[in-house]
Amino acid sequence: MSFLDPSLEKFFADRGWELRTHQQQSLNAGQDRRHALITAPTGSGKTLAGFLPILHQWVSGNINCDTGPVALYITPLKVLAADMARNLEAPCAGFSRPFVIGVRTGDTSSHERAKQWTSPPALLILTPEQLALMLSHPRSIRYFSGVQDVIIDEIHALAPGKRGDLLALCLARLRCLGSPRLVGLSATVDDPIEMSSWMVADEEVVLIEGPTAALPDVHIVQPDGYIPWAGHGAGHAVEELLELIKNHELTLLFVNTRNHAEHLFAQLWLKNEQNLAIGLHHGSLSRTQRTKVEQAINQGRLQAVVATSTLDLGVDWGDVDLVVQVGAPKGSGRLIQRIGRANHRLEEPSRAFLVPSNRFEYLECLGAKAALMEQKSDPLDLHEGHWDVLCQHIMGRACAEPFSKDELLSEVKKAAPYQSIDENIVMECLGFVCDGGYALRGYEQYDRLKEVDGKFMVTSAEHRR
Repeated sequence: MSFLDPSLEKFFADRGWELRTHQQQSLNAGQDRRHALITAPTGSGKTLAGFLPILHQWVSGNINCDTGPVALYITPLKVLAADMARNLEAPCAGFSRPFVIGVRTGDTSSHERAKQWTSPPALLILTPEQLALMLSHPRSIRYFSGVQDVIIDEIHALAPGKRGDLLALCLARLRCLGSPRLVGLSATVDDPIEMSSWMVADEEVVLIEGPTAALPDVHIVQPDGYIPWAGHGAGHAVEELLELIKNHELTLLFVNTRNHAEHLFAQLWLKNEQNLAIGLHHGSLSRTQRTKVEQAINQGRLQAVVATSTLDLGVDWGDVDLVVQVGAPKGSGRLIQRIGRANHRLEEPSRAFLVPSNRFEYLECLGAKAALMEQKSDPLDLHEGHWDVLCQHIMGRACAEPFSKDELLSEVKKAAPYQSIDENIVMECLGFVCDGGYALRGYEQYDRLKEVDGKFMVTSAEHRR
């Protein structure tokens, strides 16, 4: 077990586990305080590999959370945050020092959020949006200064788009407040070097690869050889879907939109003569309803769940033995993630069925299946940072504390999407945040920032709120 703390050794020994190579490499990177990108298939212990260094430091007594958390876990999904908190309870249960875990998402109560400021957890699990909000608070300067590790799960899903720009700026801010080590986790990165450069633009990142997973067992559903010429539903395959649900312990049926989820759920129940326990999960449902479905899954009270992307990233439902993708998967990376929810074990193949809604989608399913068999994932769609996201970050930065032009420019250029941004553009964005641009310039009541002695600050407490 090398230098692993005895309480963690016991956790592994009690389960008959041994450290895998990528987990040991992650521990080594943590000891050397080196950034790391861990790419490993579902079920390989990738998430535990990311957490081992900080857990080892904690039980060794080398760090504390007196002023703020020692580690941040950034997740793209609220449900993944709750799932991770639940999964970490077991390895942390035997610690002599309590390792308190906090969750901060849009579902977290105001009381719990206030408590996290005054009584910091050792580990704070949160979404990029919640991190950005916290960084805009004056307390954040001291609160985040002692963060040792920042673990970014499903980094491939966060990096592209404006959400990735926001996260990159937040990571740059954290690196200005302290010296955190960044750890990226993913099962579907096509180009690890490109991904590591996005995570940390100006420092070396250790690339850690996990073991190879068994190829999935994938079939395309063609009821009686028939696939409609057009359409976007699964009405032609409802009977086959109900039969699959009946013959498996827990089936996840993924669709691409919330509307399709509602429609498929209704179609299944209209023909559900055997009263199979089928649930529904998507982002437009209330927190109460989503939690109810998640608890039913954990307690084994459901035989199937119709879901959108709310359940396709990282969530470990151990009893899932079949995944069904209804409609074109829209990329091999997404399909890999969804199929990975089934049979969450590395050595055994995941089982999945693809249900094309029309004949064109049948061709897409064929292409996605071929990419899976060749273990190819979608290329990253990285880009230069969006200016409106930068404006949002500048406003949050001013809410936390006053800053100079040089301080802002230095921080922004630490974020990979903005590494090559022209200084004049940053200054234009700063000017826009200050006075609202040419349309509002001259109306003092709309000024958000002001410059005093070379420092930019919020004009009023109202704008800070």
